[in-house]
Amino acid sequence: MNPCMSAPTEIDQIAERVERLLLRYDELLRTNVLLSEQVQSLTHERDSLMSRLGAARARVDALLLRLPETQAHRDNA
Repeated sequence: MNPCMSAPTEIDQIAERVERLLLRYDELLRTNVLLSEQVQSLTHERDSLMSRLGAARARVDALLLRLPETQAHRDNA
């Protein structure tokens, strides 16, 4: 048996490691794309919730401004 054929050479080992690294790199790229999409989606959701919160606060503030008037009318009745 030829020793060169049975034992992987250093070049073969390096080539195998490079292949594994390239596969891992592709995997990480796909993961990064998915995570970027999640961040974009969550950022949009956060912005929407903040807008809704601002609108709700404005409605509550408007109602609070009306409370003293309403209370004053009840006291006079």
